Amino acid sequence: MFRPVSQAEADGAVRAALDAGINYFDTAPYYGATAAETALGRALCGVPRERYVLATKVGRYGAEARHFDFSAARVVRSVDESLARLGCGHLDLIQVHDMEFGSLAQMWGETLPALDRLRNSGKVRFVGITGLPLATLRAVHERAQPLIDTVLSYAHSTLNDGTFLPYAAELRQAGVGVINAAPLAMGLLSRRPVPDWHPAPAVLRAAAAAAVDFCTQRGANLADLAMQYAFSRPDLDCTLVGLANEAEVRQAVACAEQAPDSALLAGVQSLLAPAQGVTWLSGRPENN
Repeated sequence: MFRPVSQAEADGAVRAALDAGINYFDTAPYYGATAAETALGRALCGVPRERYVLATKVGRYGAEARHFDFSAARVVRSVDESLARLGCGHLDLIQVHDMEFGSLAQMWGETLPALDRLRNSGKVRFVGITGLPLATLRAVHERAQPLIDTVLSYAHSTLNDGTFLPYAAELRQAGVGVINAAPLAMGLLSRRPVPDWHPAPAVLRAAAAAAVDFCTQRGANLADLAMQYAFSRPDLDCTLVGLANEAEVRQAVACAEQAPDSALLAGVQSLLAPAQGVTWLSGRPENN
């Protein structure tokens, strides 16, 4: 999505992940305009299918409005395309990608029933939904509860935003799998320059920059702390982070094996407090 990744890098990342005990791989046709699915499929070639859980998505195929298609015909075709790119006979989890860019009535009336039929056919084992606005996730889950096995929320279980956590508790109590993504708030909680496309408002950018400086002055990396915080939460079933090479896998595994430093965490949370829970709009205005 963000820079070229060679097949050799992808192979090394997947091997390192499997060796470390990571067994859940999440991708989407949108990522790299199908390049991510293709690279992952090649990297997993020859790995026993029972060694990993494979998740991908349907509905989003680009950044513009014309690149979204949640119709039954398109999502069914999308699953077949993903299976071909990934080189496997079935998907463990298929997810509706960024629902806030479509009609929510279509999600529960057409998209999810189509995926449910695929589940009954054996092409997919479980069905999930994803999106940024929590209102979207709630609305669709409430209307289509029997069809939904997992809910993926991103950028809402981070050092600067814990608004997904109360809802996550409700979902887990109902037997729904809870997936947390973007623990770095899409690169905001990192020493890397914040990309120009990042939608975070100024108050959040400023608080994150202060937190980066605070950690750097103490010889620490805010990105490591953000991952440690997310990985250590017992109220989340799974946290996803993008890992493009073997070195990034090793760094993430080290974070997963170490609890966050309490003093450093307290200092960062104090700096992020003025922007705690601040988010941004995504998708159609009525879905936020």
